[in-house]
Amino acid sequence: MKIHFTLNGKWTETEAPTDTSLLKLLRDTLGLTGTKEGCSIGECGACSVLLDGRLVNSCLVLAAQVIDRSVVTIEGVCQPDGSPSDLQQAFITCGAVQCGFCTPGMVLAGEALLGANPTPSRAEIREAIAGNLCRCTGYQQIVDAIEETARIRQGRKPHA
Repeated sequence: MKIHFTLNGKWTETEAPTDTSLLKLLRDTLGLTGTKEGCSIGECGACSVLLDGRLVNSCLVLAAQVIDRSVVTIEGVCQPDGSPSDLQQAFITCGAVQCGFCTPGMVLAGEALLGANPTPSRAEIREAIAGNLCRCTGYQQIVDAIEETARIRQGRKPHA
């Protein structure tokens, strides 16, 4: 089946069997390995991507479902020059990156939240990342990073 969609801002066309998941299309066909395969049943959030601006588990989406739609992976979140986005930099600064396996999904969950709610409370941040599991950080640093990015995007001073 021919699959055509916008991927990280660029029109993309490829072929895939009808039963191929978006996760497999991204990783195996298109070589975008930032999207991680964790549980394969939509429970861990490691495969999170943005589909038309909404956070989804790519393991649960068929590749055919993205035809004529927009997908953003972690590879599409960086600055135009390839440097980390403000949210990615906050993850680094706040110590929210440890093993890194959950990080792409967490960053995309943060972007989805901040796109919908530019001034989330800590409780709203925790709710927004609830579908993404992390075994290393205890979530505190991840919440801090998203909160810090919200502050900066609102033109407020970052915490020292």
